[in-house]
Amino acid sequence: MKTLYDVQQLLKKFGIFVYVGKRKWDIDLMRIELQNLHKAGVVPDDQYMKAILVLRREYHIEELREKHPNKNI
Repeated sequence: MKTLYDVQQLLKKFGIFVYVGKRKWDIDLMRIELQNLHKAGVVPDDQYMKAILVLRREYHIEELREKHPNKNI
């Protein structure tokens, strides 16, 4: 699992489609849904950790984009 798209596809397997309208909010909601799936025992630890790392990276990129809107990040 390497991209946000991969995380979206994982959530899609469980019938979870996330679109709030703002990318940071989408990432936050995906994290919450992923945590719930992991607590329920349907997402294994290794897959969960990879997905969380992807979400953290994407969230960080979005924060940088907000701080520096004129830079191509």
